[in-house]
Amino acid sequence: MILFRPHRLHKILIILLALVLSACSAVQSQIPSRLVVPTPSGPATFNPPMSQSAYNVFGYLYDSLIQEDPVTGELIPQSGLAESWQISPDKQKIIITLKDGLKWSDGKPFTVDDIIFTYNDIYLNDQIPTSFKDILRVGKSRTFPTVKKLDNRRVEFAVAEPFAPFLQYVAGLTILPAHILKPSINETDADGNPKFLTTWGTNTNPEEIVVNGQYKIQSYAPYQRVILQRNPYYWRKDKEGNPQPYIEQIVWQIIESTDTQLLNFRSGSLDTLQIQPEAFPLLKPEERRGRFTIYNAGPDMGTVFMAFNLNQGKNAQGKPFVDPIKSKWFNNQAFRQAVYYAINREVMKNNLYLGLGELQYSILPVQSPFYLSPEEGLKIYLYDPEKAKKLLIDAGFKYNNQGQLTDSDGNQVRFTLIASAGKKIREQMATQINQDLAKIGIEVDLLFLSFNTLVERLSSSRNWDAYLGGFTGGGVEPHGSYNIWSVNGRLHTFNQGPQPGEPEIKGWQVSDWEQEIDDLFVKASQEFDPKKRKELYGKAQKIMAEQVPLLYMVNPLSFEAIRNRVQGIQFTPLGGGFWNLYELRIAE
Repeated sequence: MILFRPHRLHKILIILLALVLSACSAVQSQIPSRLVVPTPSGPATFNPPMSQSAYNVFGYLYDSLIQEDPVTGELIPQSGLAESWQISPDKQKIIITLKDGLKWSDGKPFTVDDIIFTYNDIYLNDQIPTSFKDILRVGKSRTFPTVKKLDNRRVEFAVAEPFAPFLQYVAGLTILPAHILKPSINETDADGNPKFLTTWGTNTNPEEIVVNGQYKIQSYAPYQRVILQRNPYYWRKDKEGNPQPYIEQIVWQIIESTDTQLLNFRSGSLDTLQIQPEAFPLLKPEERRGRFTIYNAGPDMGTVFMAFNLNQGKNAQGKPFVDPIKSKWFNNQAFRQAVYYAINREVMKNNLYLGLGELQYSILPVQSPFYLSPEEGLKIYLYDPEKAKKLLIDAGFKYNNQGQLTDSDGNQVRFTLIASAGKKIREQMATQINQDLAKIGIEVDLLFLSFNTLVERLSSSRNWDAYLGGFTGGGVEPHGSYNIWSVNGRLHTFNQGPQPGEPEIKGWQVSDWEQEIDDLFVKASQEFDPKKRKELYGKAQKIMAEQVPLLYMVNPLSFEAIRNRVQGIQFTPLGGGFWNLYELRIAE
């Protein structure tokens, strides 16, 4: 829901809020060679494999072995830490050669030993619960790649079965320093778990965190900011031999409220802003006067959805994660479909997103060649409250004298929907869902949590009814979302199974359709023919649409505002404004 105010009053409120904010501790971006970037949530950890949050600084801290072209998405030779790569004729082996003279931020050499350590001791270690493990499983056997050292600069990766996205994932995963972290793998805590699980938390001295990317952590003030300092040992140099990046500092400013982010950007305290739809008509006329440019990246490549907790398991104390009465509703396919029909997404698009987007139907972005459109047979759910009511009645639900929906045993249908606090449009979406479902007799209680608390509820305690959330864009390669659709995946939140280091969950069940989606993703990852891969992913998308474990909402257009003082921007829809951060400069 958008709150419309008289223009004069709106201006007065903006001025008053700006005055209040000027007394806060936001770092001003007028300091030369400093880039200030907002984030709605602070880091949950500085340990990349242990992170489940979309909000992290790892992109600044680490370079991948090979990087993607910001226009085509194809892998570019010599773009990352690797100098070259070779693929065997049967496509089951890759030899990667590192650049010569690479170093960590503490000056120690970066070698193949670090790659071997990262894969064998971390990603492929059963005791380390990382979502990266999900996308590295290969074929029907679900085996992992083998990683072998050839010499200090060459490493060989091999898979037992064909794996289409092999190079992309080998090339893209974060490599960690063996000389710093190996002891944390070998040493265990009181519970017998590797100390790595709690290493590099947010309370770690920044000097202890060793990285290989453009920047290293200088300081972290909880709930305020992370300051990153240029890495003096970073490998890139320009044509004249000058070290890159040119920008000395990145300030990652933690501002939970999108309204407050907007105010800080307009006051000049931020150098960039991901524009919420309601802010676009406000900022667009200010481009010239405010000395910034708004870039349109086209349809967002992420997803926003509502999901019910389908987990029928019990916690360690024997208590069900979900009230059995509610669990019976949530695990009813007709109930999920009815809820989807009852949500007026067209109104959501027009009112909350100001028409700047389209209804979303699939986990895959429309830019993906594997996307299945409604015209190609994907089932869709347009607003139809009468159809929703019929589905519910046919499934055994009833309406009482007060118009409230009850199940066949007379229990009122009421559940709690959790969502991230501070993200205005997400809160407005939750409010509309509450209002829409009330029209078919379902009562929804809203609970807004900090982002990190929300993640903990979803993945660890599993104590929730329904949530409104999203996944950031995984690119056009579908296997990037396998950690969502693998029944054992770290991000299989709607029916989260036991993760490495956790005990078996009593009563946890995997539906036939969940397993079928998992199997289809595996088959597609082994298929090199694009047409056959599209057929397999299309079948998976059809099952998702029929079973609706995730009720997709709206796919907005993605806008980013960047101050003109940041020079060298070459914006692309895939790479955004900062893909070439190393060659950007701040005008004094």
